[in-house]
Amino acid sequence: MENKNRPEWVPENADKGFATNIMRGVEGGHDGMESSQPITNFRAGARKGYSLDEIVDGILKNDRVILARAITLVESNAPKHIEKAQQILNRILPYTGNSLRIGITGVPGAGKSTFIEALGSFLCNKGHRVAVLAVDPSSSITGGSILGDKTRMEKLSRDKRAFIRPSPSGGTLGGVNRKTRETMLLCEAAGYDVILIETIGVGQSEVVVRSMVDLFALLVLTGAGDELQGMKKGVMELADLIIVNKADGDNEQKAMVAKDEYNRIVHYLRPATEGWQTKALTCSAYYEKGIDRIWEEMQNFEKNTKASGVFQKRRASQIKDWIYSMIKDELEQKFFNHPQVKKVLPEIEKEVVEGRQPVTQAVQYLFEQYEKRE
Repeated sequence: MENKNRPEWVPENADKGFATNIMRGVEGGHDGMESSQPITNFRAGARKGYSLDEIVDGILKNDRVILARAITLVESNAPKHIEKAQQILNRILPYTGNSLRIGITGVPGAGKSTFIEALGSFLCNKGHRVAVLAVDPSSSITGGSILGDKTRMEKLSRDKRAFIRPSPSGGTLGGVNRKTRETMLLCEAAGYDVILIETIGVGQSEVVVRSMVDLFALLVLTGAGDELQGMKKGVMELADLIIVNKADGDNEQKAMVAKDEYNRIVHYLRPATEGWQTKALTCSAYYEKGIDRIWEEMQNFEKNTKASGVFQKRRASQIKDWIYSMIKDELEQKFFNHPQVKKVLPEIEKEVVEGRQPVTQAVQYLFEQYEKRE
């Protein structure tokens, strides 16, 4: 895309940025779409079809309606929508990679949404533009988002400098990986310089989000002894910051004790980020106390890791991991959708379950069927 059409807030060196050099071609292969071809009906009730040029231009000008529709297109699993989404992504790649990507997870009841709203409002008031991507658990019946983050972040959702997108996970971590990453790129191209990604806080979702952010924050509660008993060591090892929330009123002293306890423990854990010592801090998201100190530490993290080269190294590593993750997802879909595999799989499963065939032999047989021409 030519620089002469660049909105005034787009950095002058965007075309030479990190995302351009590393990411170009990852989503490629879809350059043949005519700019005048309308993209229509990729969202139920969409009133207007937009050309590819209109969508890209709307994203770069931060047209929130077009941005939302582009994200819906990215989230679609329909092959024709995926192909069109990749064409859009290929066009906006030069304008991505210029944000600080922050993942936020926490134990149930830790106040993740309240904290994100407090941090987001604080950043907006300091002149930043904040996108919140909340990875919600999906309804097993409708496949839609259950939590509805816009209802949990009423103040932030009314701020025009913020963009909140509760996205259904689709029930698969692979879906979260692709859709959230691509949504993040769209938001960056729209000029959001801080991306907050909230995890559902269940199972392996923390690992997936850790693999796509620069900084990972773990939100915990007061009463360190009880919390540490239930805290997975693996989750703590992912964290660059541990934030003890609800440090107010009668809980304030307990929160300070918890902070000190976490700071002692992290010295015995392997650092989540090379050259950075994980720190524990306190805050009261409800009363918006301590948010400035947390943001200061996040800025220190960004400054130090960029100076050491760790920041760029992690971004490059994450993109490589994304490529291989996408390859695995694609191979899995092709395997299970192969006509011959679909035909013989039920009987093979039955034979294995009944003990009439060992698992390894059964898998080898299935791959032999997959390798046959359709």
